[in-house]
Amino acid sequence: MPYRPTDSFAPARLRGAGLALAAALLLTGCQGGTPSPPNTTTAEPTSSATPTGAPAPGASESGAAGAPSAGEYKPADAKGKAENVPVPVMPELAKENSKEGLEAFIRYWYAQQNYAAESGETQRWAESFEPGCRACNRILEGITDSHRDGRWLVGGRITLPAIEPISNGGGASQLVRVQVVQQEIDYFNADGSVGRASESSTNSAFELTAAYSDEWKVVDLALIR
Repeated sequence: MPYRPTDSFAPARLRGAGLALAAALLLTGCQGGTPSPPNTTTAEPTSSATPTGAPAPGASESGAAGAPSAGEYKPADAKGKAENVPVPVMPELAKENSKEGLEAFIRYWYAQQNYAAESGETQRWAESFEPGCRACNRILEGITDSHRDGRWLVGGRITLPAIEPISNGGGASQLVRVQVVQQEIDYFNADGSVGRASESSTNSAFELTAAYSDEWKVVDLALIR
């Protein structure tokens, strides 16, 4: 049965400096220069769902199993880029237009973001959100810049302790509150020198809007302040 909540909720929209924190953390600019301080505003999640443990190295976010890669997985470190990063596989549940399907899709979506940030391969993740999602595009730009000219990043893995579906008037688009915990991020240049200043770990809450038309796609993302 299609997921159609009944109550209404007005989401906070993205405005200039009010970018999703994940975007601010991944926007690197010129890594050799001195960056402006990132937006470090955090918000407590609006639900107390049981937290999920952080995935094991190379494992995808809960609900999205890693596909086998040729060669042994090596996480990124100060000596070099990640190698043979396992590719998240969309679970069948994430293809369903249901409350459970939406949650599975969101976990898969963030697993793909983790994969993109670690590997630098962004196509799969970029295909999972609508072109009009401004925050998504800013995150994409940041990931791309983090891997430009041989650069790489270490850390930054995202986990989702809580996902809370929010009613959205019975429309095709569904609103969800998500607690996003992100590890510290270190940046490196192609020659192995330290890039921009490290970003501290964060614990933030976001409102994510997804729409279903044959498949789920993210259409909007906003930091809860």
